This record gives sequence, C-alpha cells and structure tokens, in this order.
Amino acid sequence: MFRTPLSLFRTLAILEAISWTLLIAALITRAVDADLALAVTIGGGIHGFIFLSYGATVILVALNNRWRAWPTIVGLVSAVVPYATIPTEIWLHRRGSLVGNWRLEQTDDPRDRAWYDRALRWFLRRPWALGLLIAAAVVVLYVSLLVIGPPGGKG
Repeated sequence: MFRTPLSLFRTLAILEAISWTLLIAALITRAVDADLALAVTIGGGIHGFIFLSYGATVILVALNNRWRAWPTIVGLVSAVVPYATIPTEIWLHRRGSLVGNWRLEQTDDPRDRAWYDRALRWFLRRPWALGLLIAAAVVVLYVSLLVIGPPGGKG
C-alpha cells in the first residue's frame, strides 16, 4: 500500500487535513448547540491521533530520505496550522524531498553505516514491526496527552 515514502507522506498529509475539517466542524457544532459537546471529544480524538501519526510519518520519511533540519521542521510544524500539510506535501514533492524508495539495503554511502540507518533498514524490511513500533509510540503519546488534558485546561 505504501510502497514509497511519497505515498505514505501524501496519505497522512491528506488525512491530517481531513481531520482538521472534522475538528472544526465539531467545534462549530458545539458552538451551535452546547449539548453536542461530545462531537468535539470525538473529532478532537480522531484529529489528535492522526496528528501524532502524521508527525511519526514526517520523522520516518525524513530519516529515510535524509532530510536536513529545515524540511523536517516545516513538515512537523505544518500539522499545527489547519490544512498546511497539503501545501507542505506539494512543496516537499516539488523540491524532490519525497522522491525515492524506502532504503532497505546498505549502499556504499558512508551515511548508511550509522546505527539509526541500520535500525531503520531493519524495521523497513519488517513493516509489521515498524507498524507496531509506530502504533505503540503514537498510542503511548496519545494516552499521555489525554491524561495531561487538552490545551488550555479542562475548563
């Protein structure tokens, strides 16, 4: 399904934009009728999970495609601004940052000898393990953030 970094990144960028729509619609629904506050809980929960998944995707693709700090920061920050993941994906694609395949094998490039590159290749060759690792990390972070509470407090 996600045969390239581009396909995974594009999918999560689109899902993040859709989740913003869901959250904004829920906020409007609650503003119209306070009895429908559950809509924000549901929409916010979905958006939060996709937000964290998008962040994990940015980091995975940045490592795989050897991005410098700037594109990685832009990719991560774009999730905070509603709908910014779409123009960010377009920008990254146009500049060639999403080109290429998953780096499954070591090359002659000296950068391929770093410990994190070896770990990345190991996980990329075992997508089930990578999926479990990312899912576990997202779930742990998501639950931690739920325990901490929403931005601005629970007022």
